[in-house]
Amino acid sequence: MNRYGLLDESQNKLDYVLALTVENFLERRLQTLVFKTGMAKSIHHARVLIRQRHIRVGRQVVNIPSFMVRVDSQKHIDFSLTSPFGGGRPGRVKRKNQRAAAKKAAGRDGDEEEDE
Repeated sequence: MNRYGLLDESQNKLDYVLALTVENFLERRLQTLVFKTGMAKSIHHARVLIRQRHIRVGRQVVNIPSFMVRVDSQKHIDFSLTSPFGGGRPGRVKRKNQRAAAKKAAGRDGDEEEDE
C-alpha cells in the first residue's frame, strides 16, 4: 500500500487500510495520472492515448488504462519514443502535408529553371 501511494509510511495500522476508499485507488490509475499531469486534455483523451500506445512508464509502453502506478514510477510517465507526441515518426496527416509541401517546392524549383 505504501509503494502505490495509498498510505503513508506512518499509516501501517489496520484501521487505515479499512478506511481506504475507491477514490484512493482511482487516483493511482495511469489514466488519471496522465490527465492530471496535463498530457491529455480530458480523462477520456488520456484513455485513448494509453490504448493507442502513446504512453510509457519508464521504458515500458503501457496500454492498460487501469494500470496502478507506483509512487517511484509516477515521475517516469512520458510519451512513448515511437509516438508522434514523443518525437517519433510523424502521424499520417503530417506526413501527407510534408509530401505535398515537398512536391510544391520541387514544382517551384522546376518552374524557375524553365523560365530562365
